[in-house]
Amino acid sequence: MLAAVLLGSIMGPIDASIVYIAMPAIARVFGVDPAAVSWVSMAYLLVLGSFLLSFGRLGDMFGFKRLFLTGLLIFVATSALCGLAPGLGTLILMRALQATGAGMTMAMSPAIITAAFPPRERGRALGMNGMVVALGLAIGPSLGGLLVDTLGWRAIFYINVPIGIAAYLWCRRILPDACSEKRQSFDWQGALLAFCGLGALLLCASRGEAAGWSWPILLLGVVGLVLLGEFIVVEQRSDEPMLDLKLFQSRVFSAGIGAALLNFMTQYVIVFLTPFLLQHVMGYSAGRAGTIMTAFPLTVLVVAPLAGALSDKIGQRGLAFTGSLICTIAALAMAGLNQQSGPADVAWRLSMFGLGTGLFQSPNNSAVMGSVPKFRLGIAGGVLATTRNVGMVLGIALGGAVLSIRQASHLEPGRSAAFLAGLQEAYLAGMLLSLIGTLICLWAKLPDHINIEEGKAPVKNPQD
Repeated sequence: MLAAVLLGSIMGPIDASIVYIAMPAIARVFGVDPAAVSWVSMAYLLVLGSFLLSFGRLGDMFGFKRLFLTGLLIFVATSALCGLAPGLGTLILMRALQATGAGMTMAMSPAIITAAFPPRERGRALGMNGMVVALGLAIGPSLGGLLVDTLGWRAIFYINVPIGIAAYLWCRRILPDACSEKRQSFDWQGALLAFCGLGALLLCASRGEAAGWSWPILLLGVVGLVLLGEFIVVEQRSDEPMLDLKLFQSRVFSAGIGAALLNFMTQYVIVFLTPFLLQHVMGYSAGRAGTIMTAFPLTVLVVAPLAGALSDKIGQRGLAFTGSLICTIAALAMAGLNQQSGPADVAWRLSMFGLGTGLFQSPNNSAVMGSVPKFRLGIAGGVLATTRNVGMVLGIALGGAVLSIRQASHLEPGRSAAFLAGLQEAYLAGMLLSLIGTLICLWAKLPDHINIEEGKAPVKNPQD
């Protein structure tokens, strides 16, 4: 069952990382500039981040298997249509639809795994899920480069078709059928407010720098915050809310989500800016820079399943805290890089951050998913997936903003000491975020030990 779910889950991370390699080829074929072709990725991320909460709720209502299989079918069909797209507009539209399929699988994966495995094995299973995500991110760039060079850019979408069909047939046969016995209604008002609010906020964060943080883009961000505020009010009044806000009364759940958001923000500050450091400051080629960058996901690939298995034996609190602390130290170490640093200097720092990420994410995810009742696993998985995507966009926006502010005062940005100083300051900003996340791990009061025989984590306070 785990293997079937992971086969379906690996396509999303591969697709997210593989498309960046094909961007120049797509722009060349359609005769558009980089700003236009960037919407191939932007449309995917905006739709993905905006719909995940709704998909989590739908999973709780209609069953995890049904929504997971529906997501696989949509992803396979739209992948084929992306490959057949005659123009950029069609490709962007198909990418947006493809994101709905990916969102269904991403939201349901942790819910299916949590429901299928007992608490004493949950951390290891979720660690395997984290390993597959890291594997997809790691092989995406190299696989994309090979496909683009040999078969053309359309091949990066066609490759999803056979994998998706195999995953669909396997999951349809293996996964158990289960859905809520109680008839429930869907909160359309809450879903619309969440979609519009998250979409406006993510668009503001992702396009703010390119738009020069002009008043229209800032107004869009304010509108997003207002809509999300109204969303919270509506959910508090609803008898069957899309997002059960009572989940956040659990200190484990709310602190785990907060720590995860800060960890992902720090992660994408580093992932977004380090290629600029390698190419613009150190003068490496794109290929060599990509090779050095794989140090991070490869380390997560090794550490995540081990940390998950270890959390089943000794509990989550110590591992999550230690992992977040290592991430903080690694981000601080990244700020010490300069023109004289070599590839090994960058690689060991990225590996150190990968070690911390692997130690943090699996135990933290296990604690979050284990703190909710079974009939709310779908929305909990949706919240986790939304946290990852929002953290990614906010981290990229923060890194770009710090870098731009530093460069604005210099006449030759890209070739000046101000560029390196901006990178270092952005890494320090990421370090501060990670430090706050580390302190939250202590406040969360995650279980220090798990009763292997009973499969339960002892708690002193029911709300903890």
